[in-house]
Amino acid sequence: MISDSTQDSRQLDHDALRAFVERKWNDEIVAALTDYIAVPAKSPAFDSDWAKHGYIERVVQDAASWAERQPVRGLKLEVVRLAGRTPVIFFEAPATRSGSEETVVLYGHLDKQPEFAGWRNDLGPWTPKLEDGRLYGRGGADDGYAIYASITALAALDAQGIERPRCLGIIETCEESGSYDLLHYVDALSERLGKVGLVVCLDSGAGNYDQLWLTTSLRGLVSGDLEVEVLDEGVHSGSYGGIAPSSFRVMRQLFERLEDAGSGTLLPKGFHCPIPPQRLREAEATAKILGDGVWKTLPWACGQDGRRVLPTTTDSQEALLDSTWRPSLSVTGAAGLPALTNAGNVLRPRTAFKLSLRLPPLVEASKAVAELKALLEFDPPYNAKVTFKPDTGAANGWSAPELAPWLADALNAASREHYGADCAYLGQGGTIPLMNVLQAGFPKSQFMVCGVLGPKSNAHGPNEFLHVPYAKKLTATVAEVIAAAP
Repeated sequence: MISDSTQDSRQLDHDALRAFVERKWNDEIVAALTDYIAVPAKSPAFDSDWAKHGYIERVVQDAASWAERQPVRGLKLEVVRLAGRTPVIFFEAPATRSGSEETVVLYGHLDKQPEFAGWRNDLGPWTPKLEDGRLYGRGGADDGYAIYASITALAALDAQGIERPRCLGIIETCEESGSYDLLHYVDALSERLGKVGLVVCLDSGAGNYDQLWLTTSLRGLVSGDLEVEVLDEGVHSGSYGGIAPSSFRVMRQLFERLEDAGSGTLLPKGFHCPIPPQRLREAEATAKILGDGVWKTLPWACGQDGRRVLPTTTDSQEALLDSTWRPSLSVTGAAGLPALTNAGNVLRPRTAFKLSLRLPPLVEASKAVAELKALLEFDPPYNAKVTFKPDTGAANGWSAPELAPWLADALNAASREHYGADCAYLGQGGTIPLMNVLQAGFPKSQFMVCGVLGPKSNAHGPNEFLHVPYAKKLTATVAEVIAAAP
């Protein structure tokens, strides 16, 4: 064991850090993530029988067993369980630095999005494949790697005797469902969290694979089922088309209340908020780094005359703001529509859509839910039966606090050391509910929100992959920042 006096004089050996991380990824983590990807551990919103199926339990046990074998000084790990809720891995590595009062919280999740269609013929959501440094399959990048990278970062510091503050890990299994279970765990574990000084979240993205990217904002999310019913049963479309209103036409009219079809702009003012000047400056700087890559890297289909489909805007800065600080609406599922091969001449009785409404970081989700429900259900066309059923777990967005000088310096230094470029800043259009919760509970804490979801990694969609070289560098970067934490 290294004495405290020896640790005080130690300086971080960057080459040794890289070598440690490289070995751990090559010898253990890639194999562990290959096994993880093969397990269909879908989030409870997509697998109501998750407890019976046991997939979530399997990935939790695999990750916990691996973590417990790692050389992290004083590591204590437990799988915390609340009745009827998805489990959480909670680990603690006590401070090795004398006088350190603050805690570093490391966060990730092990639950996954569903399969989705369109995977390459030789790939699949549960069939992992390592190709050219990319580990394909569902969940590896979003973000099963997080616990492995977090523990490795701590072990790499301990291997050199580098002092660090107390570190806690929270690895949940309900994130892709809105983290509605996690909030109960945060309450149950609140007394054990201590004084949180830094939150390291590895569930975000990157603008490219050339530097460290710090996430500075996240959008909120409201989702739910919108259903329109006009008949008790389907009827002959030739006999009654023109008499009975189409449920799809009623649905179109409801959408006209909500969205400008030409521009995609959400119409309710309550779904918008002013964009802070700092975020405007960040978007301008990021647009200069990424250029047309902001929109050109999407897998556009061929449109009219073989030309590619166009984005809503080719202004890179505006595209960044549209996807991070402005609301957007997507239809992510449908019911009441037969497959094309079974579409007879029947006027359908109902149409239902799954709506996904992304909210700007500073818009309160609970108010948006109420406004959305009232807007859609009020005075429906033709007196049709219209119901909007919100999903559990509407989530507020998040805007990062101003960076403390020590963290800004540490991020830049680590990014230069391991990527060869300064840290860059990027808002994200996705949602990580815990960030808002922790900022509210620990208003003086700092946040390192980052991740491996770079260009074409395609989280939630087909051909999702983990960029292994980038993940290795990110692991080393996390270690550097933890070593620099007060």
